[in-house]
Amino acid sequence: MLNYLGDKTGNRVSEMDKSQWRKEIKKVMNELSQAEMKEQSKTVQEKLFTSELWKKADVVGTTISVGNELDTCSIIKQAWEENKRIAAPKCFPENRQLIFYEFSSFEDLEESFYGLKEPIPSKTLKITPEEMELLLVPGLVFDEEGYRIGYGGGYYDRFLEGRDIKTCSLCYDFQLVRKLPHDSFDIPVNYIISPVKAIKK
Repeated sequence: MLNYLGDKTGNRVSEMDKSQWRKEIKKVMNELSQAEMKEQSKTVQEKLFTSELWKKADVVGTTISVGNELDTCSIIKQAWEENKRIAAPKCFPENRQLIFYEFSSFEDLEESFYGLKEPIPSKTLKITPEEMELLLVPGLVFDEEGYRIGYGGGYYDRFLEGRDIKTCSLCYDFQLVRKLPHDSFDIPVNYIISPVKAIKK
């Protein structure tokens, strides 16, 4: 469904700024049925689990999916079954910083601002960026060059700046488009996996 966003908006797509992209994608995401979410999430997960990127990573960073986002909870459970270490970010809005904490149970998480689920520092183990071997970077829309538009705030661009961490974004079909506007400080991800495509930058 999202894959046809360009057809719906015509030439306006190339002229849309980041805020307009966020609005358009959120609208389509909110219209997703549970069946569509489940089917596309499963396809993306299977592609991820069979990739060398996943197989070689022992420490994986990921957010906890909420609402109609592509499901990451199943990814976390699979990681635990494979004895991988999973870390989730805690946001610090005062300086727009991310700190990742390893957790071994969903009970180690709490609801934070904007409905996000984040690790409880007292119950989890802080993970340094140097320990992380794969980071699943969230976003609302992605292009074929690896650039992304997130929810705003620039947390991940700040976290990734100057660091050599393998990054991958997982998305629905409609979240992957040809080209997005980006700024000089935006950092593209290395890989993108959607139900129909797998892109390596």
